[in-house]
Amino acid sequence: MKKRILLIFAVILSLGIAGCNHEESIEKNEKVINHNWNESSLFESGGYTMIGEEGRLGFIYDDSEVVRFYPDKVQKYMWHFWGEEQELDGELKIVATHENEGEEIYVTGGVLGAANNGADKHAPSNMSLPKSGIWKLDAYIGESLFGSVYVKVHEK
Repeated sequence: MKKRILLIFAVILSLGIAGCNHEESIEKNEKVINHNWNESSLFESGGYTMIGEEGRLGFIYDDSEVVRFYPDKVQKYMWHFWGEEQELDGELKIVATHENEGEEIYVTGGVLGAANNGADKHAPSNMSLPKSGIWKLDAYIGESLFGSVYVKVHEK
């Protein structure tokens, strides 16, 4: 009888653990799947065209041949941020995720500079993404996610 109870307990416990692992893998997949994987909108600020979320974050980008993303092509981009002083206090870190993968890659980072082009803070950057498709660029200031910009990496 004790062996049977232990066996039942072991089965229930193993099913519970397997269920947790399954839920965790679903959560990881939802991290990629639940985003709107469309390129972010273009907007104007300080006489420049930017891509991102107007009034929140973006970088100078006009979707011309010169500034487009291509696999492994390093380009200069100027990030701009709008917000309260306390949320703009910290180092910038940009992390990218491809639309078909859950793995995040570090893209760039640095110190935020003063107001520029109508934004409260700015930061120059060199960015490159390794393959074509849509990428989500998460901008962290300090340890907090400030916002995301979706970009298309074109075929070579």
